[in-house]
Amino acid sequence: MGVMTRVQAREAAREVLEIIPLVMRTVAAELRAAGEMPAPAHFGLLSALSVRPRMLTDLASLQGVSLPTMSNSISAMVERGWVRRAVPQGDRRVVMIEVTATGRAALERVSRSAEMHLADVLTPLDMPARRRLRGGLGVLRKVFAGTPVSVSRKRHRTPAKRRSYVS
Repeated sequence: MGVMTRVQAREAAREVLEIIPLVMRTVAAELRAAGEMPAPAHFGLLSALSVRPRMLTDLASLQGVSLPTMSNSISAMVERGWVRRAVPQGDRRVVMIEVTATGRAALERVSRSAEMHLADVLTPLDMPARRRLRGGLGVLRKVFAGTPVSVSRKRHRTPAKRRSYVS
């Protein structure tokens, strides 16, 4: 079997870009209804920070927002006790944002709540549909799991270099 044509890849990309916001809207509505996450973006920030502390500029870049916007989000999360600003020893110019135990607990609660809500939405699927869904999610994971944001942007800017991904 060959690789996707450019047209097939664009169609698949369009479908991914259509479905992800629908899923996230459902999750965001559930998080707001549960009263856990006032801003759905906080969920993504806590997830990223639970992996490792990051600088404000990295977080802004990761979320695709301005530095002042990210600073406001972090301030709101500091007030809730979810994150703290930390200055590494020896370098006062650098401020790292790190998740707190309270933030980890909130992330865990919210993740569980979102997972249960999505499970309720997916429960009616029959076995063939579940298999197709798992297969498709496996493909997405394989393609995106090791793709840093900066690499994917470079790839987009330089169409002359074609890479093929074989599953």
